[in-house]
Amino acid sequence: MKSTPRKARIHALLLTSACVLGTTPLPAAVGAMPEPAALEPDVRFWVRVYTQIDTNAGFLHDQYNLSVVYETLHFAPDASQSAREHEVDQHREALAAALRRIAAAGDAPLSPEDQRIKDLWGAASPARLREAVEDIRFQLGQAYRFRAGLNRAGAWETHIAEALANRGLPPELAVLPHVESSFNPAAYSKVGAAGLWQFMRSTGRRYMRIDRSVDDRLDPFRSTEAAAQLLGYNYRVLGTWPLAITAYNHGTAGMLRAKETLGTDDIVTIVRHYTSRTFGFASRNFYVSFLAALDIDHNPEKYFGAVQKQSEAKFQVVSVPGYVPMATLERVLHVRTDELRALNPALLRPVWDGQLRVPRDYHLRLPGEAEQWTTELLAHQLNPHELYAGQPQPKRYRVQQGDTLARLAERYGVPIDTLARMNRLRVSAALRVGRTIELPEGATVQVASAAAPAAGAAPDLGAVTAAVAQRESAEDAAAVATITVTASREQPVSAAQAEALSPALGPGADTQQSADPTDYSVAHDDSIRVAAEETLGHYADWLGVSAQHLRELNHMSRTKPVLVGHHLRLDFHKVSHDVFEQHRREYHRELQAAYFAAHRISGTEIYIARPGDSLWTVTRHARQLPEWLLVQYNPDVDFSDLRAGMQIVIPRVEEVGNSG
Repeated sequence: MKSTPRKARIHALLLTSACVLGTTPLPAAVGAMPEPAALEPDVRFWVRVYTQIDTNAGFLHDQYNLSVVYETLHFAPDASQSAREHEVDQHREALAAALRRIAAAGDAPLSPEDQRIKDLWGAASPARLREAVEDIRFQLGQAYRFRAGLNRAGAWETHIAEALANRGLPPELAVLPHVESSFNPAAYSKVGAAGLWQFMRSTGRRYMRIDRSVDDRLDPFRSTEAAAQLLGYNYRVLGTWPLAITAYNHGTAGMLRAKETLGTDDIVTIVRHYTSRTFGFASRNFYVSFLAALDIDHNPEKYFGAVQKQSEAKFQVVSVPGYVPMATLERVLHVRTDELRALNPALLRPVWDGQLRVPRDYHLRLPGEAEQWTTELLAHQLNPHELYAGQPQPKRYRVQQGDTLARLAERYGVPIDTLARMNRLRVSAALRVGRTIELPEGATVQVASAAAPAAGAAPDLGAVTAAVAQRESAEDAAAVATITVTASREQPVSAAQAEALSPALGPGADTQQSADPTDYSVAHDDSIRVAAEETLGHYADWLGVSAQHLRELNHMSRTKPVLVGHHLRLDFHKVSHDVFEQHRREYHRELQAAYFAAHRISGTEIYIARPGDSLWTVTRHARQLPEWLLVQYNPDVDFSDLRAGMQIVIPRVEEVGNSG
């Protein structure tokens, strides 16, 4: 691999960082990314997709055997989407017919074209060829998008290298944004993932601030640090980097289930033989597409010739001393709005529109060449009345019969476009009676919402947090459910269609990304393994039976507790496995979303168990962490049989507060 001054500087940074911080690489850091020979055809397929064809071309191929590429289709640049789809369908039908002819021909002579297709399959049996009829897939080229990502990567690659080195992670992980977003920090996917590293909201809130004013997923620097945390966590839970990287797309629990189902952590075995409703083309190809990106990133000149990378981002950072309107900061700092927006993409529209203030202690980025600022200097330049103690709290109004957005805007003296943005509505949208409408600070609410506290009353922050968590967890769940069903069938034929589906450069968007490693499924014998925060009462409610019935089924006395990790038999006469699992997963989504609405994980520490310790006593030692979070960080620990001397990983958690 040809070395460049930039790469040499990053390599030096990795070594220096590890020495200064006293960190040591994880056990698999050397040679951490195995490239099994059995997966080489898959890697070469993605290298071709990323470098040989652009979005005006694509491959018709077998979705399980990527060494079988039937043909390359080239579209006219001005061809419509429907024309492209028609052409793909025609060629797919012709290939299907050819496979059927070849399977039926036996030893009879074939046409030159049919013989060419047969040769692609080698000694495949007629039965295998008939199966292949259903597996013809179209893959759009991505060369232009990958090259654009190589150009953009220069702005952040030094910071990414440093973030990985700080946690002792393999430097190869730095290329993952090529696969996830083509290094576009503003990228959004159809399932709700966002930013350079394509975090889902529920997973992102474990490590970042995501609220009404800030979405750190859109900050390439902050999201990089969060991605390092998640990848390190995946590795510790799963034990190998191929599985940890695949879990970034498929979820930690999903990869644990694959590992346990097949009894191996071998990525080749899992990719070739694991079957699951959610383990589709994207998940099977995530690791090999990563290896392809790694090869291209290390040898860009080989594939693209000279590549001009963006300059490393230069800026200064000042911590905001209070809750300050953006207009005030622009005036005091003498920095243009467009410059601030470019440097602070995590600040959301309500902050720029003046509905919300820049949060206290927010690390505001300023141009590197601007006047040098410190927090103390900024506080000195601001008038005392410009430093607020908190965010303006929007008031709420319950929609009545006959209300329209225009009438409400007029009644409360609020610009209609502002009101529409605050409530994510079109200006012309009809309002459903009973809906709650948020109003900006200064508006006088005439009819109090039943969902909000009366004027002057203290808000029930616990209820508000729970409601937000329930809504957001439901949004994440709905997005994942939708994409799980549809993504495997969606094969874009144009750049616009591909980007509308996902910013990902190939494997697709059927992400199940989740850091929760718990398996909430029901075993074939109608049993489950008890998870933290679950009781017999929960199971009884979800099943429509009595708790006493479940005690009798499991021969449990009234005094015997339900212990985390133990197996329980359940009664599914009234409710199916799927419905039970849905209730169970939703309960845990809401529980975790509510917690991460007010907390985030900043790191980990090790606790050595003492005589007499239990799950409960360890959570008390760990500043009253929820039991489920401690269990997630220690999936291999049997907390019902905790012994002195055992090492327990404890996440360090900090409060986010209610400043959103």
